[in-house]
Amino acid sequence: MTNYKNFKVETGADGIAVVTWNMPDKSMNVLTEKVLTELDKIIDQVVADAAIKGAVITSGKDTFSGGADLTMMQEMLARFKKEQKQDADKAVQNLFDNVGRMTGLYRKLETCGKPWVSAINGTCMGGALELSLACHGRVVSDAEGVKLALPEVKVGLFPGAGGTQRVPRLVNQQDALQMMTTGSSLTAARAKGMGLVHEVAPAKKLVETAKKMIRNGLKPVQPWDEKGFKLPGGAIYSAAGANLWPAATAILRRETSGNYPAALTILKCVYEGLLVPFDTGLKIEQRYFTHILQTTEAQSMIRSLFVSLQELNKGARRPEGIKPTKFKKIGVIGAGFMGAGIAYVTAKAGIPVVLIDRNLEAAEKGKAHSADLIAKEMQKGRMTAEDKDKLLALITPSADYAALDGADLVIEAVFEDRGVKQAATEQAEAVLGQNAIFASNTSTLPITGLAKVSQRPKNFIGLHFFSPVDKMMLVEVIMGKKTGEKALATALDYVRAIKKTPIVVNDTRGFYVNRCVLRYMSEAYNMLVEGVPPAMIENAAKMAGMPVGPLALNDETAIDLSQKILKATLADLGDKAVDPRHVELVNTLVDKYDRLGRKNGKGFYDYPARPAKKHLWPELSTLYPQQDADKVDVEVLKERFLVTIALEAARVMEEGIVTDPREADVGSILAFGFAPYTGGTLSYIDGMGAKAFVKLAKKLQKDYGAQFKAPKLLTDMAESGETFYQRFNPYKAADKAA
Repeated sequence: MTNYKNFKVETGADGIAVVTWNMPDKSMNVLTEKVLTELDKIIDQVVADAAIKGAVITSGKDTFSGGADLTMMQEMLARFKKEQKQDADKAVQNLFDNVGRMTGLYRKLETCGKPWVSAINGTCMGGALELSLACHGRVVSDAEGVKLALPEVKVGLFPGAGGTQRVPRLVNQQDALQMMTTGSSLTAARAKGMGLVHEVAPAKKLVETAKKMIRNGLKPVQPWDEKGFKLPGGAIYSAAGANLWPAATAILRRETSGNYPAALTILKCVYEGLLVPFDTGLKIEQRYFTHILQTTEAQSMIRSLFVSLQELNKGARRPEGIKPTKFKKIGVIGAGFMGAGIAYVTAKAGIPVVLIDRNLEAAEKGKAHSADLIAKEMQKGRMTAEDKDKLLALITPSADYAALDGADLVIEAVFEDRGVKQAATEQAEAVLGQNAIFASNTSTLPITGLAKVSQRPKNFIGLHFFSPVDKMMLVEVIMGKKTGEKALATALDYVRAIKKTPIVVNDTRGFYVNRCVLRYMSEAYNMLVEGVPPAMIENAAKMAGMPVGPLALNDETAIDLSQKILKATLADLGDKAVDPRHVELVNTLVDKYDRLGRKNGKGFYDYPARPAKKHLWPELSTLYPQQDADKVDVEVLKERFLVTIALEAARVMEEGIVTDPREADVGSILAFGFAPYTGGTLSYIDGMGAKAFVKLAKKLQKDYGAQFKAPKLLTDMAESGETFYQRFNPYKAADKAA
C-alpha cells in the first residue's frame, strides 16, 4: 500500500476505499501541487486495484477544504513573467498547461470508470468544491457551519477547474450564475434544493451515507457524459435562455460597472461552454482562466485580498521575541455605541470584559447593546440561547474604575475630547498593573498628545475601531512617539484574538484611513461647487468601484462632524489648510438648513420614514449653478475620486505614517471599500505604473487644482520605474535570508 503525506487510503471489506484528506502541516486542507500529485496517484491506485469498487473522499479535519492555495497561483505567475521575457508565446502556452492541470485531473477522476463520492463536512470552497463536483456523488453534513461556495470572483478570479461547466449542468443557469458571480455561500439544505448535492446526512453518518451510495449502484458516469443529456432549466437558445441572458449581462453591468473582468468572464464561460460538448467547454474555460490570470485586477486582488490579508492576520507586523499575550481580562471605558461594540466583540472572542461608564445605568445600557446584537444573530440562526448566556456572562458593567484591576489591556472609548480622555486615562492607570497596556479608540486626536498625561507612555497605544464595530473588520493600531514594542505586540495579539485585521500606523492627524476618506469627501465638495449634478457625483463614485457615494458617506459620518473637523483644522493649521468654499458649503448645510446627516434625517440626502428609500435632497442642486450633465465626463469624475485618494496614500507612505504597502492596500479596502478590483490604493498606482499615474495626476492638477499635485516620492518612482512593493519591499528581510 502506498503511503501519502496528505492523504490516507483505507479499503474496507466492502471494497470501498475511504480517502481521508488530512494535511499534517495545515489547520485547513488546501490544494497544492503536492496534493494534486498525490491525488493523481490515488486515482491510479483505485483504478488499478480490482478489489476496489469505488472511493469516498472526505476530510480528516473539522472542515473539508478552503480550496486552492493561491500562493501556488502567485508562483505560477512569477514563473510566467520570468519565461515571458525569453519567449512570450511559450510562456503563455506553459501557463495554459499549468492552469489545465487541475481541470485534467478532475476529468480523469470522473471518467476513471469507478464511482467516487465526496463526503463534505464544514467548509468546502473553490477548487475543493470543484473536486467534489467532479465526483459522481456528493453527501453533505447537516452540522451547523457547513458552507459550500465558489468564491474565486472575490479575489479577481473565477472557478477555473471545471466549475463554470459543471455547475450550470447540475443546476439551472440563473442559480449557477448567481452563485459564481457573487461568490456567495450555500447551506447544505440550499445546495441540495438546487441539485448541487445528492444527500444531506448526519455528521456521524457522513462517510457511511457516502459508502451506501456506492453500494446502491452509483453509476461512475456523470450526467453530461450520458447520451441524450439535457441541461436543467433549458438550453441557451430556448425561451428560458432568451429571458435570462439579456437580463444577466445587464444586472452584472449594474452591479460591477465593468470593473471586474473575472465576473464577466464567468458569463462568457457558461454561455459559450453550454453551446458545445463538455470537454470543449472545459477548454474554453481553461483559455479564459489563462487570460484572467494575466490581468492586473486578478494579480492585485490575489495579492491584497488573499496573500497580504492572511499575512497581516497572522501577525506580519508583530515584533519578534515577545511572548504572545493570553488575555484574562479586558477593560473598556465608555459604554456608548463604540465602547459597547468593542465589549461585544471581546466577549464574542471568549475574553472576560469589564465595561465602565459614569454610572451603572449607562454601563448596563452598553451591555444591552450586546444583547440586541445577539438577538439579531439568533433570528438568523447564527447563535443559540446558550451562546447568548455565555457571551453576556463575560460582560461586567460597572461605574467603578477599581473593577479594571487585573486587566491586561484597557481600551478607552469615551467622547472625542482631550479633557474627558485625560480623566479616563488617569483614573484607569491608578488601578492598573505596571505591565497593563492602555489603548485609546480615538479617531482624530493624535496618540502622542494623549499619551502625555500617561504615567507610562511606552504602554500607551491607539486602537482605532470603525463603526459598527461588530461588522467592520479593520483596526488601525496607532503608534505614539513613545509607544513600546510590548504595547504593539499586545495590541496586535488582541486584534487577532477578536478576529479582525490590524494595520500599524504611525501617529498623525487623521491617521491613515481618515486622511483618505476626507480626501474622498473633499473631492465631492469640489464637484458640488463646480456644479456637477449631485446624482452624477454619487453614481460616478460607485462606477469607479466605491461601495458608497461620498455624499451618502458624509451623511453617515455626520456633516456637523465635518464642520468640527474643518474648524479644528483652521485653528491648528491656518487658513491655507482648508478650502473656504468647503467651509461655506458645510456651514450652509449645518447652520442654515440644519442638515446634519442621517442622524437627524436630513443631510445631502432626505431620509423619509420606511419603507420609503432615501433620496438626494432636491434643493442641493440649487446651491450652485448646474453644469449640463451631458457635457460632464464621467470617466474624469471616476479618475478624480480614485486619484485623490491614492495620492493621499502615497503622501502617507512618503511621511512614514504607513511603512508597509500591504497595510495601505488592505486597510483602504477593509475600512472604506476603496475599489477592490484595484487591490487597494497603492496597487492602483502600481497597476497603472508610477509614470502613467503621475502624468494623469498632473493633468488633473492642471484642470482641477493643487489637491492633485504628486508628492516627490511619486515623481522619483516615476523616473526610476519602481513600484511601491519594490521601494517598500515588505519581504526584504525574508529575501535577504533566502
